[in-house]
Amino acid sequence: MAESALAGALDKLGRKYKINPGDGAFYGPKLDFKIKDAIGRMWQCGTIQLDFNLPERFDVTYIGEDGEKHRPVMLHRVIYGSIERFIGILIEHYAGAFPMWLAPVQVKVMTINDECVPYAKEIMAKLDELGIRAELDDRTETIGYKIREANGRYRIPMQLIIGKNEVENKEVNIRRFGSKDQFSKSLDEFYNYVVDEAAIKFDK
Repeated sequence: MAESALAGALDKLGRKYKINPGDGAFYGPKLDFKIKDAIGRMWQCGTIQLDFNLPERFDVTYIGEDGEKHRPVMLHRVIYGSIERFIGILIEHYAGAFPMWLAPVQVKVMTINDECVPYAKEIMAKLDELGIRAELDDRTETIGYKIREANGRYRIPMQLIIGKNEVENKEVNIRRFGSKDQFSKSLDEFYNYVVDEAAIKFDK
């Protein structure tokens, strides 16, 4: 009956599932949610378990509409499984190059020289106001070195190059991780663009 209830719930939701006889916990059947990583490996993460054992063991009851005592069924819900393992799966799946909404640092602002730093700091302040996770690289390293580091070592999704032209035209030069293409936007266009790009997106 318990297995039928779980299967019926999945059928009602229109979800595909596979039955593994004998794979339930000792206290009752369960739903395991498995995800496939980038190289095809399957990982069990979330689970919902029906527990008929503990309510009996602890003599848990409730009073029903009929005024009589009834034994409840306990539900165990685990969203991620081990959170450490889940984070490890994410890192491996994305090879460290997280989508922008998930990346610890979403935007790296890189200056070409010291004269560009005040303008870059204005951009940083606005990004902070917009809730964008950004870092400023105003070191005296070459811009090529900064770009290689942002792409190769840190895999920052969006990188801004700030030089003399950007300061004079009140715009930003944008690079995306994994692409050599660059494009420019005015500040207002960029702020709208970065907020949209940083929004949480799910594959359907």
